[in-house]
Amino acid sequence: MKTTTSGLLLLIALLGAVKSPLGLDVAGMDRAVAPGVDFFEYANGTWLKRTSIPPDRASYGTGAVVSELTEKRTLELIKNAAKTSAAAGSELRKVGDFYASFMDEAAIEAAGLHPLAAKLLRIAAIADRKDLAHALGSTLRADVDALNATNLSTDNLFGLWVAQDLNDPTRYVPFLLQGGLDMPDRAYYLDPSPRMRELRIKYQAHILAVLTLAHTPDAKGRAAQVFELERKIAEAHWSREDSGEVAKGNNPWSRSTFASRAPGLDWDAYFAAGGLEKQSEFVVWQPSAFTGIAALVASQPLDVWRDFLTFHAIEHTAAYLPNAFVEESFRFHGTAVQGVTQLRDRWKRGVAATSVALGEAVGKLYVAKYFSPSEKARAQEMVANILAAFGRRIDQLAWMTPETKAKAKAKLAVLEVGVGYPDTWRDYSGLEIVRGDAFGNAERAGLFARSQSLAKLGQPVDRSEWVMNPQLVNAVNLPAMSAMNFPAAILQPPYFDPNRPIAMDYGSIGAVIGHEISHSFDDQGALFDAAGKLSNWWTPEDSQHFEAEAAALVAQYGAYRPFPDLAVNGKQTLGENLADVAGLAAAYDAYKLALGGKPAPIVSGFSGDQQFFVSFAQSWRVKPREPALRQQVIVDAHAPGRYRAATVRNLDPWYAAFDVKPEDALYLDPKDRVRIW
Repeated sequence: MKTTTSGLLLLIALLGAVKSPLGLDVAGMDRAVAPGVDFFEYANGTWLKRTSIPPDRASYGTGAVVSELTEKRTLELIKNAAKTSAAAGSELRKVGDFYASFMDEAAIEAAGLHPLAAKLLRIAAIADRKDLAHALGSTLRADVDALNATNLSTDNLFGLWVAQDLNDPTRYVPFLLQGGLDMPDRAYYLDPSPRMRELRIKYQAHILAVLTLAHTPDAKGRAAQVFELERKIAEAHWSREDSGEVAKGNNPWSRSTFASRAPGLDWDAYFAAGGLEKQSEFVVWQPSAFTGIAALVASQPLDVWRDFLTFHAIEHTAAYLPNAFVEESFRFHGTAVQGVTQLRDRWKRGVAATSVALGEAVGKLYVAKYFSPSEKARAQEMVANILAAFGRRIDQLAWMTPETKAKAKAKLAVLEVGVGYPDTWRDYSGLEIVRGDAFGNAERAGLFARSQSLAKLGQPVDRSEWVMNPQLVNAVNLPAMSAMNFPAAILQPPYFDPNRPIAMDYGSIGAVIGHEISHSFDDQGALFDAAGKLSNWWTPEDSQHFEAEAAALVAQYGAYRPFPDLAVNGKQTLGENLADVAGLAAAYDAYKLALGGKPAPIVSGFSGDQQFFVSFAQSWRVKPREPALRQQVIVDAHAPGRYRAATVRNLDPWYAAFDVKPEDALYLDPKDRVRIW
């Protein structure tokens, strides 16, 4: 493992702070900065000055440190599985064999492009539009989340997400999303700015390099045609902002209407190849994109589509091909797009790949060693406190009518909260893993995941199902399912620590829990009723107030400008910003409830409220590279960490805790503070 000196010192410093009774990184603060002027710098300024981003990362901060620790722990578990004498076909053996196969570079180099040969021959043999539709359908994978509008740019022409029907919560339905792009978003193909023009030139060079490595005749001409086809696909794509709106995306299409609504693609052949030939109903998230892309299937020459499929087949599997392909993929996606200067160590990539293929099998090993029943119980108690606090906040809302309050409380009461790991683990008995076949293992894992997703169709909706692995440092809310996942890996220091005052835990992981609860009541989550049905449960007066407060938050975040030529998109980030404001407020109330009327201990001169708010700002500690920050602002529904820390300016107790004055930059007049929940 290669670790930079600054990265190692940061890891030691943060882990050392975790073990101290203080729990705050006081040394990382810059107390020369007034909290009301720049709260992020006040909480993190010295750390920012002293920290260098490791060369294999696009950004670095609290989340990255926790992820690195989790990654090392997971590596140990996987390597032990690789050495095991467990029975062939057992889950433990599959974990070990998948990782060992990925790490066998010599075998991968020796195989060259041979593992892809059969697929490339099938692509080369495409003779008509029906063959083309079958080839496009065979790439369909269950790899996108429709309800969170993520991963809209996927290597597959369309993306698949099997989830609860928004109109009938008792059943599953397949959601289909736009795809077909290798760069992060349509803006990368269409934005006229110099930065994007430069990236487009580099991307065309990347396509050429990949096709050249594959010994493709006339690689230059073919690369130009592949790029032009992707550019046309990008023109058909919806924007991130539009794709994030549930009401716009909920478009049920019956199987029989695809030919008339999106002519040009042989949908019978497409769905048959994708395993959906028996499905009669779908939800098409971006209808005009489907119409536009299907038209391209009909209008663009077969030669161009064959080259498109060839390039994407190689690009999509580059991680399992010889190093020349791995390094070329990194040169563009890592260095050009995100500014990362060093490819991640192979063991790190191997841990990530194994977690993608056998996530819950690895997670089962992780929680057995690193997530104690006592920590699960402590997290569940915190969840209960924050839910109670959120309920009290609903009761106290002066602007909300009793009718809407009752429906909001009913929704709160049915939330399914998963803590640490799922109650029922995924069954991997149907997944074949062959030691020594890294490429084949990955292909079979993708098909296995698709088959498991499709198997849900026609079955009762399972709200306890997890969509995140326990070893992932993250959390999620699924509004239609009224369900949340808080994986074990995020429930550890410095987010969650039994050895420090509770104010700090409530300010960090408590705010995360409150954030996810609040997603059920953000601009999109508030569209679903207690049963998970897309319906309007608001009175007109309440809805008008909600929309006015949301508009104020859009304006507040739209004023943040990370670069002179690029501002935060307040509408694109609205759902996350609403959840931050409401979640932090609920976590603050829950922290007070947890004290049981007792005063919070003062630690190194910090009051309990100060500990709470500084812990919140330090949980969003991050230092990004410029290209990565630009990408986040363009494509992400989350505002950059610096501005998420500024959420505090909407909470009255923050002003009292730090004596914030009207002349301070972050000061908001009480009437301008957003107070929805």
